[in-house]
Amino acid sequence: MKKNLLLILLVFLSAAATAQSVKKPFQPSDFYKIPTVSDPEVSPDKQWVAYSVAEIDVEKDKRVSHLWMQSWDGKQSIQLTHGPEPASKPKWSPDGKYLAFLSSRETKDTTQLWLMDRRGGEGRKLTNVKGDLDDYAWSPDGRKVVLVMQDPEEKLKEPAKTPKPIVIDRYHFKQDIEGYLEHRRKHLYLFDIATKTLDTLTNGDFDDASPEWSPDGKVIVFVSNRSPEPDRNENTDIFAVEAKAKGALKQLTKWGGHDNHPRWSPDGKYIAYLRQNTDSYTMYDMNILCVMNADGTNISLASAGLDRPADAPEWSPDGKSINFLVEDDMERYVASYDLQSKKIKTIARGKFNIDGITAHTAGNFVVEYGTPYMPFELYALQGGKFRRLTYHQKEWLDNVKLAYVKPFKSVSRDGTSVSGLLFTPDSLPASKLPFILYIHGGPVGQDDYSFDATRQILASAGYAVAAVNYRGSAGRGINYTTTINADWGNKEVMDLQGAVDELVKQGIADPDRLGVGGWSYGGILTDFMIASDTRFKAAASGAGSALQIANYGIDQYVLQYDNELGQPWKGIEAYNKISYPFLHADRIKTPVLFMSGLSDFNVPTAGSEHMYQALKSLGVPAELVLYPGQHHGISKPSYQVDREVRYIKWFDKYLKK
Repeated sequence: MKKNLLLILLVFLSAAATAQSVKKPFQPSDFYKIPTVSDPEVSPDKQWVAYSVAEIDVEKDKRVSHLWMQSWDGKQSIQLTHGPEPASKPKWSPDGKYLAFLSSRETKDTTQLWLMDRRGGEGRKLTNVKGDLDDYAWSPDGRKVVLVMQDPEEKLKEPAKTPKPIVIDRYHFKQDIEGYLEHRRKHLYLFDIATKTLDTLTNGDFDDASPEWSPDGKVIVFVSNRSPEPDRNENTDIFAVEAKAKGALKQLTKWGGHDNHPRWSPDGKYIAYLRQNTDSYTMYDMNILCVMNADGTNISLASAGLDRPADAPEWSPDGKSINFLVEDDMERYVASYDLQSKKIKTIARGKFNIDGITAHTAGNFVVEYGTPYMPFELYALQGGKFRRLTYHQKEWLDNVKLAYVKPFKSVSRDGTSVSGLLFTPDSLPASKLPFILYIHGGPVGQDDYSFDATRQILASAGYAVAAVNYRGSAGRGINYTTTINADWGNKEVMDLQGAVDELVKQGIADPDRLGVGGWSYGGILTDFMIASDTRFKAAASGAGSALQIANYGIDQYVLQYDNELGQPWKGIEAYNKISYPFLHADRIKTPVLFMSGLSDFNVPTAGSEHMYQALKSLGVPAELVLYPGQHHGISKPSYQVDREVRYIKWFDKYLKK
């Protein structure tokens, strides 16, 4: 009897353990559980890493960030801020005693600078400025802070029920999130911590950003477009200003394209920065790592020979090399440029994504590291090997079953080799699966080895899902990117069709159950795909456009239109050519779910409305979903979840009959 009871108990315990270990497929509601880890800052004593973690407050339907501190040895993890108000952009004081951060606590209408004693206690508000703070940087002696602050908005003396008129006279007059652009600009200010006095460093009808103190604290370099008509180009240059009121100003770079992201060498002799590969406006540019003397002379194009985009330059503590990130065919890896040998070496690369790099000690770094199976966490990179520091993603990942991800290659009909990633519910599909081609936006950018929540959710819902780096994407060289200039929806469609053909040929994608979707340029290409190819049984086009001439003046891309396509009255043919999906809407037979944010100035709702109305007029099944108050990137958590739910329902309706 006792043996039977013991056996029953063991069976029960085994069943309970099995039930607990069973993971559920990744669901749209799991979006609520994913934290965002960012902004790592190494303490001066190298023992700690401060950073921010943004989590979703489901009740308030918003993402709130708080500050954390992680020991370099990985043994201690401390949350520094709590409560309903966010805290972000932590930066250590030079002596390591304090941690500054930005927050709107107590002043919900503006962001202020706060200071926290790392030994304990509540943070205290340092500034009480009227303009919204965007960024800041400590002086080397810790006595002052340079602030990047937007000109304060003019307020009526008495509350008014009727808003003031918006008065516009600028060439580039609207921008997503920022809205209509008047003449409120971002400038640099010098804040004295002891006296709490504020001195103006820069002013004028242009924006200033990215301040960086020289090691001796005498000069601040920053980025600004001070050309005669800054709205008509993207010619940002690097300037230096004396770190005092009415300090002398000097322009250091004069390249016709953009120069940005300046970083001083530890000895103050050099400045590393990023330069655009061309000296005029183009949507399809690529950043090159550059080094110059502190006075702007002797510029060296350090990474020009790579023919790959460079990003996030960071000096080694000994000043002998510059570490930076490289985008290369679905990878984003860490490289280093040696000043003496002028050679570049790879530090760490593989099937992962590095989104940020911060120097620790010689040869050691803190990086933001992610994979197709894990959103970004902080890792130590030592001797080319990774060591995990934070575990904010672990709890929710322990309870979900993610889709399997593997790379694949396809060849387009003109012989072009194209790279992509395939997501499937299991590693080896037993039979053909309903298929969704989900197209990335940009177009300049790439699908890489990082966590992709949308494709994971679609694959977890039973689909084979493909991510394809069509021509126009980054990571394959400048010629691969620029080949679509003024020729939208041609070579990209060829590449996307080739990828679908390959996955059908491999027996993965069911040719009778094909779907396509995407957001932004991915939405634009979705419209091109269904107007060019009738084999797709369902589509989801988000934040797209198809009647391109109608966007002239209603979105933020007037520079691109004028420089890439020309002004419409000088050549309507170019606009008609890339408006193929709308002008040939009668060729579309695919049911389409259109989606857009109602406050999107990037690709306004009109683009989705044009296509929706066209298909409705033609009797093709279509639905239009509009998200109130949302910009181009849907940010409200409940709307993000709603979008994923609608994707699944729409594709299930037409691909799983």
